Amino acid sequence: MENAGQAAVFALNDQVAVVTGAAMGLGEGIARRLAQAGATVAVADINREMAETVAASIPCAFPVSVDVTSSRSVEQAVQEIAKRTGKIDILVNNAGIAGRAAPVWELSDEEWQRTLAINLNGIFYFCRTVIPLMRSRGYGRIVNIASIAGKEGNPRMSCYSASKAAVIGFTKSVGKELATEGICVNAVAPAVVHTPILDQLTPEQVSYMTEKIPMRRTGKLEEIAAVVHFLSSPDCSFVTGQCYDASGGRATY
Repeated sequence: MENAGQAAVFALNDQVAVVTGAAMGLGEGIARRLAQAGATVAVADINREMAETVAASIPCAFPVSVDVTSSRSVEQAVQEIAKRTGKIDILVNNAGIAGRAAPVWELSDEEWQRTLAINLNGIFYFCRTVIPLMRSRGYGRIVNIASIAGKEGNPRMSCYSASKAAVIGFTKSVGKELATEGICVNAVAPAVVHTPILDQLTPEQVSYMTEKIPMRRTGKLEEIAAVVHFLSSPDCSFVTGQCYDASGGRATY
């Protein structure tokens, strides 16, 4: 009953949301939260089978195949969603990878480029494709998932940290570009959250990040999804170009 009450506060009835990387982890948690609030959710992911499984377990959700590193794939996915629903009210750019934990001098060109392609280029491609649809209706909410690493930088995670810093700067810029058009663009910067992405890191890396959190624990999917929910709602009407920390007190600026 508590969750139902929370969802009613920031109702998303008759709205269409796209969540990338929604076949697992944080993206799945966000998709479930938005659907609970009344939104029809496009579960967008490169893994079609997993997207289908998640979508089947969420009321008013459907799967969409997309490779966020390909502008053509993103365009096709957006066209598919718009054709099916007639509009896109909410875009949550969640797809991302941590990349291999290693000092910068050990990173290959391929590792650097892949992390940027997924974490940064994918957000650019989706925003560039979806924003015209939102502008035509004079309404939209875009939430980009950044990271506290984008503010502070984590050692042995230079590429991930750089990509998330870029996401924050991109969000602030686009938020200003759309500030008078009824479209709010914000970012969320979680500290370490207990999701499958942690499997890409060493125990030492996870311990380093957790020890820097004043609450002395990792975040929960539900806690991050709650922040995204507000930023995705009509109630978020005077907040744009901002980066909301969900860090257990780690970041104070």
